Amino acid sequence: MKVGDHIFPQVTRFKYLGSLVQNDGEIEADVSHRIQVGWLKWRRASSVLCDKKVPLKLKGKFYRTPVRPALLYGTECWAVKSQHENQVSVAEMKMLRWMSGKTRHDRIRNDTIRERVGVAPIVEKLVENRLRWFGHVERRPVYVVVRRVDQMEESQVKRGKGRPRKTIRETIRKDLEVNELNPNLVYDRTL
Repeated sequence: MKVGDHIFPQVTRFKYLGSLVQNDGEIEADVSHRIQVGWLKWRRASSVLCDKKVPLKLKGKFYRTPVRPALLYGTECWAVKSQHENQVSVAEMKMLRWMSGKTRHDRIRNDTIRERVGVAPIVEKLVENRLRWFGHVERRPVYVVVRRVDQMEESQVKRGKGRPRKTIRETIRKDLEVNELNPNLVYDRTL
């Protein structure tokens, strides 16, 4: 691609608004990047998060302010697979265990650690962010909306061999089903 006198090389991935975009449409690079950014924020805040004098609940609040948003930035539009959710969840649990001064050898369940620190599972926050974004998109004026969720149908485009890519539509549909939500609830702003 050429713009003016500048020639842009063809790449397999690039960074756009803080997220990594891959040419194959997958999100593995972005998931890894988000985890790295989360650890970077963790290291910067470790003087507070690893201080034994600071109460665990306060550490949890502090963790939820700079670290978790860094982990979750741009995840609203991820067509996330269970392996991606697992990667993010494992990274978060490592941080929470470190913060609480516990290791896996202490044999304390993840739920107990989360309860002590006062942090909800990050997978729930991923779903919450996706559904919030879905609501914003669905409430756009009708002349802008390309396809509404109640009109979602499978694409008529022929797919190649192998397992089809997971789409954001499928992810949202699953989130709505699991949480027993009606897509039309997005128009009721009182909820």
